Amino acid sequence: MIWKKAFTLPEINSMNVGNMGEFLEIEFTEIGDDHLVARMPVTSKVKQPAGLLHGGASVVLAETVGSVAANLCVDMDAFLCVGLEINANHLRAVKDGYVYGTARPLHVGVTTQVWNIEIRDGNGRLTCASRITMACVPKKGKTLDPLIKK
Repeated sequence: MIWKKAFTLPEINSMNVGNMGEFLEIEFTEIGDDHLVARMPVTSKVKQPAGLLHGGASVVLAETVGSVAANLCVDMDAFLCVGLEINANHLRAVKDGYVYGTARPLHVGVTTQVWNIEIRDGNGRLTCASRITMACVPKKGKTLDPLIKK
């Protein structure tokens, strides 16, 4: 298991309260030994004028699931993982239903993490492939010293 501790889905979903995740109705649905899954409904909030899922909404889902996953891998009392870079390839249009983002780590280091996020439609078809790089920064008054091997 890659997580710092055993988290429950209600604990993880509470991280969305009062922010973009809540506004777009993103819900975490599964936590595995090495992955985290969230879903987002394809409603008018996340569609472009042509009636298709907006690419930016896919990126919000990818960043949400990747960022939360990264933070679950660190001591959140001492560190905060924040996005450095994200990219996304939009591969298939979605008009309705849900899209599901699954984040899996490519690298979980002391100061950086890299996560791969696949977004699929309700039929399991890949709609977006994304990768996010996270910076793991100490919170005020904390340092990396205990973690760095000398």
